[in-house]
Amino acid sequence: MRASRVNKVLYLLVLLIVVMHGVVTASDDPLPSWNDSAVKTSIVTFVEQVTKEGSADYVPPPERIAVFDNDGTLWAEQPIYFQVQFALDRVKALAPKHPEWKTKQPFKALLEGDKKAFAAGGQKGLLDVLAMSHAGMTTDEFNGIVKDWLATARHPRFKRSYHELVYQPMLELLAYLRANGFKTFIVSGGGVEFMRAWVEKVYGISPEQVVGSMGKQKFEMRNGTPVIAKLPAVDFVNDKAGKPVGIQKFIGRRPIFAFGNSDGDQQMLQWTAAGSGLRFMGLVHHTDAEREWAYDRTSHVGKLGKALDEAMAKGWTVVDMKRDWTRIFPFDER
Repeated sequence: MRASRVNKVLYLLVLLIVVMHGVVTASDDPLPSWNDSAVKTSIVTFVEQVTKEGSADYVPPPERIAVFDNDGTLWAEQPIYFQVQFALDRVKALAPKHPEWKTKQPFKALLEGDKKAFAAGGQKGLLDVLAMSHAGMTTDEFNGIVKDWLATARHPRFKRSYHELVYQPMLELLAYLRANGFKTFIVSGGGVEFMRAWVEKVYGISPEQVVGSMGKQKFEMRNGTPVIAKLPAVDFVNDKAGKPVGIQKFIGRRPIFAFGNSDGDQQMLQWTAAGSGLRFMGLVHHTDAEREWAYDRTSHVGKLGKALDEAMAKGWTVVDMKRDWTRIFPFDER
């Protein structure tokens, strides 16, 4: 009896160890919001290959540069880019000081709620709105205005703050890469000052690691205080072919890891792929109309056609949001 009791105790101890080991193993998963699919495997395999010393694919830490688009890649972008919504709100707030906007396009269309007329202005109209609505203040003042907007504005569908609509799987990916010696950058068509106001708190990416479109600025003295003033003119558009230029100009190293979600990211992925050694190119494909949105080739926001075709032809990794992500946003239930 005594022996059997001892054996039973030993059996229970072994069982407990096995159970505890299983729990630890599950919690050690660095990407828990990613389904165990080929996509997740491709990410983990790449990271293991480039970080294993002695491997033929080993990459020294200083060269482990990872770049991410923002809109549609790290946070949502529908029904319109979030910075555009910020600009629209700014136009309405500033309209009393600009009576000329009542007759001047594209401001007239915005104030009248004529989305079709505004869309007809194309990229130039959008850039005019961004430049005018963001100008006339210092960079510090603008930073405060962006933070105030994020604290009060709510997304029309989810009724949550815009910075809550970040993708939980991508937050995990950013953390996983940094834990393995990568330096993570945002390379976005969005305004650099708009993003720098909040990305460190939300993504853990410092302001100096944000590459984006820029308005012109100048140094000046205001009441004896040196400031950087924002001007109503565009300096640099960090989109499409501008993204590789922005990477070279502000980062100075070709990435080995790049993630986007639209045709605006195609050249960034091409630039990444053209380097020597092992490379990772990824696209987020929005396929989940229930939890988020489903769109690609015909979308007016985040159009994905040419880049998707190239990804399929060249074997880049394509994330099917509906299939590959167990959660979309941090507030989603597991």
